[in-house]
Amino acid sequence: MYTAPVDATFGEAEWRPFVAANSFGHLAAAGRGRDVPVVVPTQFLLDGDTVHLHLVRNNPLFAALAENPRVLLSVAGDWAFIPSAWKAIENEDPGLGIPTTYYAAVQLTGTATVHDERESPGTVAAVLRQQLRALQPDIPIADPEEAHPQKLLSILGISITVQSVSAKFKYGGNVDEAHRLAVVDRLMALHGPGEAAAAGHVVRRLQMGPGRGAGVVQPPR
Repeated sequence: MYTAPVDATFGEAEWRPFVAANSFGHLAAAGRGRDVPVVVPTQFLLDGDTVHLHLVRNNPLFAALAENPRVLLSVAGDWAFIPSAWKAIENEDPGLGIPTTYYAAVQLTGTATVHDERESPGTVAAVLRQQLRALQPDIPIADPEEAHPQKLLSILGISITVQSVSAKFKYGGNVDEAHRLAVVDRLMALHGPGEAAAAGHVVRRLQMGPGRGAGVVQPPR
């Protein structure tokens, strides 16, 4: 993922909350000697420096993981299209504005371990418990090993040890504060959740100042 210096993350304190709030992404496994990688949309949980998720046993991703356990999890969101006229303020010609899209993107790269209830009883159930505690903390659930023992056999768990993180927050860092705040006003006038999230990123990054962390790729803790 190309990231211009003005879009580079401020660091872990920025990209972790974004991933926590956007816990659905695309998991890619290259395998060995394949023309294209296997890419799977999936819910996931980032717990410290480990990603937990589960997929149906016959998902083609597992064949790719058997060939090569290295994976990339891509998460993108909080996006909003910025029309050209929004880029003009005061006496500037709206027709000369350059349209763009604001968005955040985080890519987690690491090594996957597959958990199979048939080979290691309790491991897939543990992944499910972790995910459900995060997704519905206030809703009690039946223990999967007791309530759904046969269904557990139809899925496999995956734990990914995260080894590198690349994060990009593209929110007008290439223009001055006045132009960015004008876009914020336009975004907030639309009253949409995506527009509000994008506006929030613009304001937050303005408040944090021009400094950046050391490079685009941020190592895990």
